[in-house]
Amino acid sequence: MISASLRCVSLIALIAVMLAVTRADAVEGDRLADLGWVWPVTPVEVTRPFIAPAHAYGPGHRGVDLRADAVRSPADGRVAFVGMVAGRSIVTIDHGGGLVTTLEPVSTDLAAGDPVARGAPVGTVSDEGHTGPGTVHFGVRLRGEYVNPLRLLGGVPRAVLLPCC
Repeated sequence: MISASLRCVSLIALIAVMLAVTRADAVEGDRLADLGWVWPVTPVEVTRPFIAPAHAYGPGHRGVDLRADAVRSPADGRVAFVGMVAGRSIVTIDHGGGLVTTLEPVSTDLAAGDPVARGAPVGTVSDEGHTGPGTVHFGVRLRGEYVNPLRLLGGVPRAVLLPCC
């Protein structure tokens, strides 16, 4: 049988490891939150949250859906792609530093290569796509991996597990 003091030491070690991991995650989240991004729509109403997949090809929702009519650039960048993908009007903006935004469905007069400033108009919400009418999907990739866009808009609080007993 494990002694009470050994269980206590194990629990303290586990908590220390969890806090170290949480702090490391929070530092990365804080760096993204400090980049000065703005919401791509105003006013802001999230209709469907980001849901991280369990693995790269797993089900999830790799962005947030926002109620909108008009869409603006969340940060300075350059339009990387404008066109139809799977029946949806897509606008992709490369913000540098490995950050890429995808907005859909969005109709725009912009073309690939056009510069966009933070807060500048990008286009209007179209009717096609997986989102409901008057809703835009806002996805963000960091070095090719989808991340929760809210991390760039003030951060997402990290969960901290506490001992139960």
